[in-house]
Amino acid sequence: MKIAIKILLIYLLINNNIFTYSQAVEKNNWQTEFEKSEFLSTESYKNTMQYFRNLADSSKFAKFISLGKSPQQRDIYCLVVSKDKMFSPDKFYLSNKPIVLVVNGIHSGEIEGKDASMILLREILITKEKESLIDNVNLLVIPIFSVDAHERFGRFNRINQNGPVEMGWRTTAQNLNLNRDWMKADAKEMQLLLKFYADWLPDFLIDTHTTDGADYQYTISYGMEKFQNIYSETRNWIKNDFIPFITGKVESAGYLIAPYLSFKNGIVDSGIVDWAATPRFSQGYAAVQNRPGLLVETHMLKPYKDRVFATLAILEATIEYINSHGQELIKLNARADSMSIVRFSNENNYLPVAYKQSDKHSTFVYKGIKSVTDSSEISGTTRITYTGEKYEKTLLYFNDIRVIDSVKVPKAYIIPKQWGDWENIIDRIKLHGIKVEKFKNDTTLIVTKYKFINPKFSPFPYESRQTVNARYVEFTDTVNISSGDYLINTKQRTIRVIANLLEPKSSDSFLRWGFFNQIFERKEYFEFYVMEKLAEEMINKYPKLRDEFFEKINSDEKFRESPYERLNFFYERSPYYDNHLNVYPILKLN
Repeated sequence: MKIAIKILLIYLLINNNIFTYSQAVEKNNWQTEFEKSEFLSTESYKNTMQYFRNLADSSKFAKFISLGKSPQQRDIYCLVVSKDKMFSPDKFYLSNKPIVLVVNGIHSGEIEGKDASMILLREILITKEKESLIDNVNLLVIPIFSVDAHERFGRFNRINQNGPVEMGWRTTAQNLNLNRDWMKADAKEMQLLLKFYADWLPDFLIDTHTTDGADYQYTISYGMEKFQNIYSETRNWIKNDFIPFITGKVESAGYLIAPYLSFKNGIVDSGIVDWAATPRFSQGYAAVQNRPGLLVETHMLKPYKDRVFATLAILEATIEYINSHGQELIKLNARADSMSIVRFSNENNYLPVAYKQSDKHSTFVYKGIKSVTDSSEISGTTRITYTGEKYEKTLLYFNDIRVIDSVKVPKAYIIPKQWGDWENIIDRIKLHGIKVEKFKNDTTLIVTKYKFINPKFSPFPYESRQTVNARYVEFTDTVNISSGDYLINTKQRTIRVIANLLEPKSSDSFLRWGFFNQIFERKEYFEFYVMEKLAEEMINKYPKLRDEFFEKINSDEKFRESPYERLNFFYERSPYYDNHLNVYPILKLN
C-alpha cells in the first residue's frame, strides 16, 4: 500500500512539473513586445491585433470581432471572451453572467491597459493559470479604441510621461478627444463604440489611462461615481464593497493606490478635491447608463513596467470581484434601471444634472514626494523641482459633492423632424440605446417650451464646438405636431441619458454643446424710418407700453443713449418680431 502511494505521489509530481513546464513554454511563446523589450516598449496596431487574433484562434472561449472602421479605415476590434462560447449580445444575456467591458487606448499615448490586457488574457486563455476568472463573467476587451491616434506613433507624444519608448497620440486623426465625446458622439470611433455599448449593455465599464499632474508615491489611482449622479444602491456598493476590495488587492500586489488626485487650486497643501464626473467622461457616462464605471489612471512618472503591472493588478482584481459577485451586480443594475423609471418618470422626482463641491471635508493621509521651489530665469516665475524624498501628510479631502441644479423629466420629448435630422441628432440619440418613435398623424398638443435669456458663447471652440450657456424661462404653448416628428417617451431605462442630452441645464446637452446655436441668430431687421412710424402708433395705442418705455428711458442710461435700442424696444413687442428666436426647438410633453 505504501509503495502504491509513493508511486502515485511521484506520478503527480512529475505531471505537475510537466504542466508547469508546459505553462512556461506557452508563456514564452506568447511573450508580448512589452516583455521582450524588458518592459520599455509597446506594440504597433498591426502586431497588437495579430496577438489578439491569435488569442481567439487558439482558444474556444474567445472571438475577435470588429466594431467598424475608423476615419483612417482601421478596424476597431474587440475580443469577446465567454466560457459558454456565446459570442453575440443575445447569447451573452442567455448566459446570465455579468459583462465587463475594458476600453484601452481611448487616449492612445496612455497605453498601459493594452499591454496589461494582453498579459491577463494570455493567462486566462493560453496558460490557463487564471482561467477561473471567467467562470462567472463575460469579457469584452477593446485592445485599442483610438486606433488612428495609436499609429501617430512617436517618442515625443507625451512630454510628461516616463515611457514607453514610443507611444500614440492623445486625440484622434480629426483632433477630437474621445473621452469628451461619450454624449455628443461627434467622432466616428465613438459612434461605433456607443452602438456596441447599447447592443451589449455591459454591467461594468473599465477605462484605462495615464494621468498628468503632481509627483507622488502612488503608482495608480482610480475614479468612480459615488454621488447623486448614480443610483443610490450602486454608489453604496461602489464605496462600501467594490473599492475596498480592489484597493486591497492592488496594494497586496505591491502598488500604492489612491483615489484620483486633484488638488484644490492646484496646490497640494490646499487639499484634495473630488467631483461628480459629467457624462462626457467614461465613468460619468456609465453612471447615467445606471452602471458602475472604473477610471484607471496610472502615474505618468512611474516606470512603464510598474504602470503596466499595476494596471494588470486592478484589471484582475475587478474581474475577480465581479466573477464572485456577478449575480449581485446583475440584480443591482436591474434595480438601477427600474428605479430610475419609477423615481424620475412615474413619481416625477427631480433629476440632478449639475453638482458642486462644498466646503465640507474629511481627511486623507497623503503619500507625497517632496518638492522645492526657486526662481526661474526662463519662465520668470517660481519653478517646482521634485526631490524624490517621500513624505506623508494628512490633507483635507473635499469629497462632499452637492446637487446645485435639477430638472423635472417630462413624460416625453418631441423633436420636430427638421431638428431631429439636423446633425443626425436622432441617430446620435439612438446610439445610446434610446428608443425613438414617430408621430403617424398630424395632431395638436399643449407643450412646454424654453425661451433662453442672454446666451453666453465660449470665445474659442472646445472639441470642435462653440459651446453656449443660457438661462431660460418656461412657458406653455399649443403647437401643431406633424406626421414624422419624433417622440421620445422617457419611461425607459435610459431616462438619465435622455434628460442629460435634451435638458439645456445639463453640461452635456446638445444645446450646451452648440448643436442649436442657430436659434440664437436674428435673421430679420427693421429700417429706422419704418420702425419710427410703428413705434409712434404703438406708444399712442398702448398706455402701459408707453409707461414701460419711459420708465426704461429714465432708469437705463445705455438704453436712453441708443436710438437702435429705443426702437428695438418696440420691435420686440410688435407682431413682426421673430417668436422663434432664442426658443428651444425641443418640446416637453407633460
